[in-house]
Amino acid sequence: MLIYILKRLLFMIPMLLGITIISFAVIHLPPGEPGALGIEMNPKVTKEVRDRIRSIYGLDQPLHVQYLTWLKRTAKLDFGRSFSSDGRPVIDKIKERLPITISIDLLSMILILIIGIPIGVYSARYKDSLLDKGLTAFVFATYAIPLFWLALLFMLLFGVHLDLLPISGLKSFNYEELTFFQKALDLGHHLVLPIFLSALGGLAGISRYMKSSLLEVLRQDYITTAYAKGLPEKLILRRHAMRNALLPVITILGLSVPGLIGGSVIFESIFAIPGMGQLFYMSVMSRDYPTIMGILVIGAFLTLFGNLLADICYAVADPRIRIG
Repeated sequence: MLIYILKRLLFMIPMLLGITIISFAVIHLPPGEPGALGIEMNPKVTKEVRDRIRSIYGLDQPLHVQYLTWLKRTAKLDFGRSFSSDGRPVIDKIKERLPITISIDLLSMILILIIGIPIGVYSARYKDSLLDKGLTAFVFATYAIPLFWLALLFMLLFGVHLDLLPISGLKSFNYEELTFFQKALDLGHHLVLPIFLSALGGLAGISRYMKSSLLEVLRQDYITTAYAKGLPEKLILRRHAMRNALLPVITILGLSVPGLIGGSVIFESIFAIPGMGQLFYMSVMSRDYPTIMGILVIGAFLTLFGNLLADICYAVADPRIRIG
């Protein structure tokens, strides 16, 4: 098992390197450079000033030289300084926002598991029943509806008309005056809508994979033998069927990590949450190349690490993989 994990960790290095090469090339493809809008709209800016600004940013060098320079710094966990007006180190900006995004993604994943797996189990156990068809219609409707549009509707309903939930930010104005438990309650109050809406998009995949996987397991001979022995149905589902049916679901969870990270750009922008997604959007709009690359590298690492955790969980659940 340890050798398997070490091999996967070593394999992550060339994967991460390839992702950085593609990302670095792609972000330089769109026209425009950092500060180009302010320079082009100012008739007093001469060509010498423009060349000096490009030299300060290092944009006067060939693209491969810029990448190698960036790679040398990144190897030391130095993502450089932001091209934005504050000029802060990129790693500091990411440290402030990364815990927020990871917390929201983890809570969304837990909510997906808590709701999606029982829906899949019930749909498999009572296949083609009226409730099964209703649940199937519900999860696919949530998958098909654009979540940014649904988020706006929820904000209008729960935030404006009913005035039950806040619709922006993570904290209230009087947050610093609250007690510890009041602060926790205030944070939870602000996170209800983003986490719930983020989880809606993943329900369809998890529940459908759980249903199809469990139906396949229930057709196996050992399940028929367990029924023939007179074992209770709940025991058969819990002890024999569920363990094997969860194997494909574990793989899907690892593949769901990029979707959650990508979805944070939408939700954090809509709800004004100061996380990685909002920072990424603002950096793209301002052509802040160091911050964009820093966020992409962190996101790629978290994605690869999530897939590694899924493979480890797969090996824990299936002894055949450990033996192999």
